[in-house]
Amino acid sequence: MEKEVSFCGWKAMKDRSKSLAENQEPKSGRSYTMFHGTLLKTAKTIINSGFVPSKDGLLGAGVYVSRNIDKAKCYPPHTDKNDKVVFKLKVRVGKVKKIDCDNHPLQKSWHSNGYDCAWVPPNSNISTIKSGREEDCVWDPKRIQLIDVACCVDHEKRKELRRLIRSKLKPEGCELCHRSTSDGDHDIQSCWECNKQICPFQEKHVCKTKEFRETV
Repeated sequence: MEKEVSFCGWKAMKDRSKSLAENQEPKSGRSYTMFHGTLLKTAKTIINSGFVPSKDGLLGAGVYVSRNIDKAKCYPPHTDKNDKVVFKLKVRVGKVKKIDCDNHPLQKSWHSNGYDCAWVPPNSNISTIKSGREEDCVWDPKRIQLIDVACCVDHEKRKELRRLIRSKLKPEGCELCHRSTSDGDHDIQSCWECNKQICPFQEKHVCKTKEFRETV
């Protein structure tokens, strides 16, 4: 006995380019998952009001983040782990400048030279990064979207912060696929089989009206 499956719909394949290994150079104009470690007592302020850029640092002014969660867990330094939280972020990097050595001519002036983000690759020749882990600095906090709590020892606080983050998150663009509609409205139509409203940019759509049919 054979089973014949009637199927209408699709499932999109994940774009792996958004998930880089830490030694892969970020491409300008892309969005990537990154992390930021901070004090637990300031977590709610960041969720409610956004990040405040550091006035200075290894890469000058900006918000310091990393694709390496272990690096983010080290911040703030000299702080008990019970007093820390690590945020998971979505970062639109814009135009990226690689800084890979001490005294790089654009080490602190990359933004004034037209760049939105500076990237220090892992195991670079920068003497102050003892761990060898990669680091990023983002000039404009508006390029950073806080999407989750990646690490927090206090589980109740973690739940509380996650609820607050979810309350702040808003669907982006198209109401079905949540992608940007800056290039024009998406072509929302009725499915040819089940008549449900669909957008071609949705991650997946499976019709529910068809059942398995058994044939001999």
